[in-house]
Amino acid sequence: MKSKEKYNLEFKAEVAKTFLKTVSAYANYNDGEIMFGVFDNGDLAGIDDAKFDSLRIENMINDSIVPGPDFEIKVREVEGKTIIVLGVKKGKDTPYYYQGKAYKRSDTSTVEVDRFELRRLAIEGINMDYEEKKASAQSLSFTILESWLKETAGIEKINLDILKTLNLFNKDGYYNIAGELLADENDIAFSGIDIVKFGRDINKILYRETISNKSLLAQYDRAVEVFEQYYQYEEIEGYNRVKKELIPKEAFRESLANAIVHRVWDTNSFIQIAMYEDRIEIKSPGGLPKGISEEEYLYGNISVLRNPIIAGVFYRLKIIEMFGTGIARVNEEYTHSISKPGFYISENRIRLVLPVTETGRLDLSPDELLIYGLLKEDIELSRGEIDLKSGFEKSKTLRVINSLVDKNIIQKLGKGVGTTYKLK
Repeated sequence: MKSKEKYNLEFKAEVAKTFLKTVSAYANYNDGEIMFGVFDNGDLAGIDDAKFDSLRIENMINDSIVPGPDFEIKVREVEGKTIIVLGVKKGKDTPYYYQGKAYKRSDTSTVEVDRFELRRLAIEGINMDYEEKKASAQSLSFTILESWLKETAGIEKINLDILKTLNLFNKDGYYNIAGELLADENDIAFSGIDIVKFGRDINKILYRETISNKSLLAQYDRAVEVFEQYYQYEEIEGYNRVKKELIPKEAFRESLANAIVHRVWDTNSFIQIAMYEDRIEIKSPGGLPKGISEEEYLYGNISVLRNPIIAGVFYRLKIIEMFGTGIARVNEEYTHSISKPGFYISENRIRLVLPVTETGRLDLSPDELLIYGLLKEDIELSRGEIDLKSGFEKSKTLRVINSLVDKNIIQKLGKGVGTTYKLK
């Protein structure tokens, strides 16, 4: 058999109650399987009495996991040995507890969730987004939101009916957390943006500002102002002053708006914007929303809204356009640039990299220019093909390729012997 454990696959040599933590984790977060009769390294141990142990597994789950999860037990024969495969579905009635605690998968381990995650699971279990919860502050003002509405929608004066239409004021008579986040001031601890502008290296900080406890709209505006300060400039062309930009402003605005709209709000982390001489990095707390894969996020124009109320307000204010098109719009701003944006996704964070655009000139070494030229002629090339066409040794080819990958000029496709490279 010889496969490996991963976040949605766990091996157990025998039936012992420790597997119940993983049942809780799968039911809380994602579908998964537990294979009994398999050692941790993937070697087969086998189960002597599969019928008896299958019944034990069923009874242990029914007696120990609250509420009862959706699961299926199958017996398989693999290489002459009998194993039991327990499949657990992600449930809707989160959190699913084992002995009064809820669990999640962390790579190949199962760990107890912290209080923030537990609260999020509870909100999800009653089919409520975090932003819908009652705000701690109920005396709120909305002059900033009113100014935006006046400019984009022609609304002269904000009132309670408009706030209800925007879903910021609940039908039960209270402001929700989305309302507090869009109010002029808020007391939500982690609703902020941390901006740092570095010099030639990270040891030299030219500017730093933390924007917090203000309307998301004020945070958005201020971050754009800082961007304009460092990445826009004017050139004299003939008798005219022409405004130019090192990084497309629209790409930054779109990336920033997406970070605000899609971030997790109930976690101890600000949105982080790191500004370098050759790029901007925007880090947003929270990985992908449940129900969307990395491939769908990057290429599918599919939007699963983590904060639909905030997203709806940003849409009405024309800060974002049609839901799900953010990545495509960022890429579109780099159509004529050699350097391309990068998107990096982990379990707890999304990082967007916006490089300084390269249009008329390539700031590359002669070796990098050679490989760039080869890939410009061919759609895709393997490392071996690049060796032949360039005349480089394998180690040199890999060194130059990795440099171009790091600069977001080419991308790596596939793994192992099937790896190829193409221009971004």
